[in-house]
Amino acid sequence: MSETSSNLMLSTSRLSMKFGGLTAVNDFNLEIGKNEIVGLIGPNGAGKTTAFNVITGMYNPSEGKVFFQNRDITGLKPHSITALGIARTFQNIRLFKEMSVLENVLVACHMSIKSGMFASTLHLPGYRAREADARRFSMELLEKVGLSHLAYEKGTSLPYGQQRRLEIVRALATKPKMLLLDEPAAGMNPQESLELMKFIRKIRDEFDLTIFLIEHHMQVVMGVCEHMYVLDYGVTIAHGDPASIQKNPKVIEAYLGVD
Repeated sequence: MSETSSNLMLSTSRLSMKFGGLTAVNDFNLEIGKNEIVGLIGPNGAGKTTAFNVITGMYNPSEGKVFFQNRDITGLKPHSITALGIARTFQNIRLFKEMSVLENVLVACHMSIKSGMFASTLHLPGYRAREADARRFSMELLEKVGLSHLAYEKGTSLPYGQQRRLEIVRALATKPKMLLLDEPAAGMNPQESLELMKFIRKIRDEFDLTIFLIEHHMQVVMGVCEHMYVLDYGVTIAHGDPASIQKNPKVIEAYLGVD
């Protein structure tokens, strides 16, 4: 896959991450074009989440570069990368336990509310107006994804599939251009997984997003992704469309352990 520079959202060049003598990701080259849904798959321990952590600034790479919209973002802090337009979710759901659905989304909105401590403490008119805008925007997001009727329920009281959806909505509240989803179908039943595929396509189209996801659920990743990369022991062993990945001997061997 090759994208023109104007259409390229995310790319990596010879990206490597080492922990002591262990190489978790080795010479990883990636290209994702605007509005694509791209998957990253591989057996457990293949280096997938490590690659996400490097891209989103949680780790500084041992070698290589990360580019977002042709800008070098290598080594930037996670909050700076989020501000540029990359949001992510995690393998384990990270909702705020005592907060409502709406409050969980508002937390993410506050990243873009610029007010000093004096204004926020005294609730000056400018701060109150921005707070009202954030609440309105959060409710609009919840409405678009079918969660507005649960706005005042505790986030962690929702069924598992809806908690996953809420976590994605919270990422959307940062107004990203690109969304990284780390195993969004983990723990879901078949019906929830089917609904997730529709949801991912919907938010890509409705929010004009580019989506990069890690997933072990093969029905989901094969059903929603247009292009895929496969890691094994930190090395890219294949990339291409889902049909070619399914038939690739190296991928079959990595997953099934057969010659």
